[in-house]
Amino acid sequence: MAVFIRILIFFSIIVLTYMIFKYLFHPKRKLELAHDKKELYLLDDFKQVRKNLLVTQKGVLFEGEKYLGTADEAFRVVHIKLWTKSRNDLHGLRTADFEEIENLLFKHYPYASIEWSGPVKELLKGNK
Repeated sequence: MAVFIRILIFFSIIVLTYMIFKYLFHPKRKLELAHDKKELYLLDDFKQVRKNLLVTQKGVLFEGEKYLGTADEAFRVVHIKLWTKSRNDLHGLRTADFEEIENLLFKHYPYASIEWSGPVKELLKGNK
């Protein structure tokens, strides 16, 4: 019986250690940390076009949808549509902040055109 309890404790420690490491290195946690610190961070599965991307900038969370198309005789992400769920959080953001997000996205998706929805679209249209 004592051997069984020792084995059970040993496996419990292994499972607990695994769960701690899985939590610490989860990408969603990094996004939440960047969101809290009001930093720029992109969470995206670059190999999976169907998954939406998440971007945080100065405490505002943006969600983006990627669209596949042809560019340079290959299939690539050619269009990205971005929006935010809470428009009230946009207070204090400047045009330069949105340009910084676009530059980050262009690094990973150089063939993509970026479309903003809602009040961001109106802000960027008025400054061009």
